[in-house]
Amino acid sequence: MIPELRTFVAVVRHGSFAAAGERIGLTQSAVSSQIRRLEAALGFALFDRTGRAATLNEAGARTLARAEDLIARFGRLGDDSADREGPAVLRLGAIASVQPTLVASALPVFRAAWPATRIRLVPGVSMAMLDQLDSGLVWIPLLREPFVLLLPATASPATATAWRALLERHPFIRYDRASFGGRRVDRFLRDQGCRVNEVIEIDDIAALYAAVAQGIGVAIAPLSAACLPLPAGVRMLPFGSDRFEREIGLIRPRLPAAAATLRDLVAALQATAKTLPASGGRRRRRETAQRGTAGV
Repeated sequence: MIPELRTFVAVVRHGSFAAAGERIGLTQSAVSSQIRRLEAALGFALFDRTGRAATLNEAGARTLARAEDLIARFGRLGDDSADREGPAVLRLGAIASVQPTLVASALPVFRAAWPATRIRLVPGVSMAMLDQLDSGLVWIPLLREPFVLLLPATASPATATAWRALLERHPFIRYDRASFGGRRVDRFLRDQGCRVNEVIEIDDIAALYAAVAQGIGVAIAPLSAACLPLPAGVRMLPFGSDRFEREIGLIRPRLPAAAATLRDLVAALQATAKTLPASGGRRRRRETAQRGTAGV
């Protein structure tokens, strides 16, 4: 029942079945089904339902802390270092675009302080990695990357105000909607009322750049340090006043007292993020309605 417990905690944290589903990559009906299975197993309701709204009831509030504890205990099964001051193995999930830049540059700094600690780098996409983490998460912002319009070098010159016409005129290479960044692009297109001629959907940012370089079409992608300098055959067009970004950060469990190894890893990532090109690492202004997130 661990998946059901995680879904229950997500519903409480994000305020609704729909919001929880969007965050953990499930449909609203799948979230409802998991909650019903959990309630059936427990023998009591966790939410008071009125129409389309669901409010955590008294029994649900009592269950929440126990659910979080069970999830945390499950996550520590098989961890031989759980009772030691610093883990011998530190698992770090990282999306592809930060592995060769942010992570690779921060690890030497961390290893200088903790040479006996082994890092296990777990690749994946943000939503899948988020689902693997325990409840009670803490978001630590590291850097920002603006989304830009990528154009083949053969495309006609354009001003910053011509991005809409370029999107509608050329074949469109879509950033995978299963990712946080891809969802942000999809929302931007819908908010702007843009109609695109989608020809391919790709889940890897470097592959998006490569597809544009091959002249397949145009794409909207984060200006990632991993893809700079721009590949030959690719030009970039900022969105000007319509600019939007993704925020990259570290998600860690909300522990009573974070291990010293984890604190030092966070510090190394934060220091490295400030040095990356196009990262916006020094900016402290937080976007709310337009913020997209991606986990390191």
